[in-house]
Amino acid sequence: MKTSLAIPVEATTNSRLPETDFSNLVFGKTISDHMFVADYKNGEWTDLRIEPYAPLVLSPANATLHYGQSIFEGLKAYKNDKGEILVFRADANWTRMNESAERMCMPAIPEDIFMEGLVQLLDLDKGWVPDAKGSSLYIRPFMFATDDYIGVKPSDTYKFIIFTCPVGHYYSKPVSVKVETQFTRATEGGTGAAKTAGNYAASLYPAQKAQKSGYDQLLWTDGKSHSKIEESGTMNVMFKINGTLITAPINSGTILKGITRDSVLQLAKDWGQPVEERFLTVSELETALKEGRLEEAFGTGTAATIAHIEKINVNGTDYILPSKSSDAFSNKVLTELDGIKYGNVADPHDWIIKI
Repeated sequence: MKTSLAIPVEATTNSRLPETDFSNLVFGKTISDHMFVADYKNGEWTDLRIEPYAPLVLSPANATLHYGQSIFEGLKAYKNDKGEILVFRADANWTRMNESAERMCMPAIPEDIFMEGLVQLLDLDKGWVPDAKGSSLYIRPFMFATDDYIGVKPSDTYKFIIFTCPVGHYYSKPVSVKVETQFTRATEGGTGAAKTAGNYAASLYPAQKAQKSGYDQLLWTDGKSHSKIEESGTMNVMFKINGTLITAPINSGTILKGITRDSVLQLAKDWGQPVEERFLTVSELETALKEGRLEEAFGTGTAATIAHIEKINVNGTDYILPSKSSDAFSNKVLTELDGIKYGNVADPHDWIIKI
């Protein structure tokens, strides 16, 4: 991708790259050398720069710390066999980030600032993209309010930052989940469709309770009746029942518009796989499990791509899903997406940006 913005660069004089053990990466713990930064003030984005990754200095009166005006994205870069850096669907992340910004009363980020800041940062830190199969460079763009003011109103100033971290597999094995019928991730009219920090904070307590009971994640249900499946943990979720792929619709305002979700559905349609974008009820799920008609269940998200589900707890009963063959839909779509991301198969939908 050609760039046109002249973004000043302050390169680090003490790279952590030589001391990084790429064979022992803990997700989100190892941070690359640099970050892209832009500041919003007087109605415009200014002071674009790339500088060494470092702690931020914040006032105790910082608006985000008190009122939660904070949004973020997550995407990945990959290295192909030629050593080229490939970024998956960054334009979709830019679009979704601006949708989150609108919901949270935050300024939109111009496409050239988002994309060129990202590309120039990755070009500088390309040595941080891992070579190992299954590894990638996780990219975290985020924006937060920077007014030093204790008052409930949208901030007048903001900071936008992109930093990266090399990562391995998010889940090393299939996961077990529990249908949640007490706590709520999102409700209609709320912020469930925005990728805002508060959504994740509210999910921690019920998720922790589930983990103490032996489950990796929750299957979130709707906030009104707890009768419809919405998401799984921090991912969209899909079920294959009687040959049909079923996943929750994104028009309720409670479901995050997952980019991996959209990619999976596009490939399903390309392959003629029957798809229904509708809510699966808890009772439908329970009946399908009892009758052995649930063929597959899996989460979709940037971190894991496809997270296979092996056990589901519904109304206090554990159900073990059947083992999947190599040509099962979830395995097939994971192989196809990985092939596109690493440049090993054709990219018919132009999802890849090459650095």
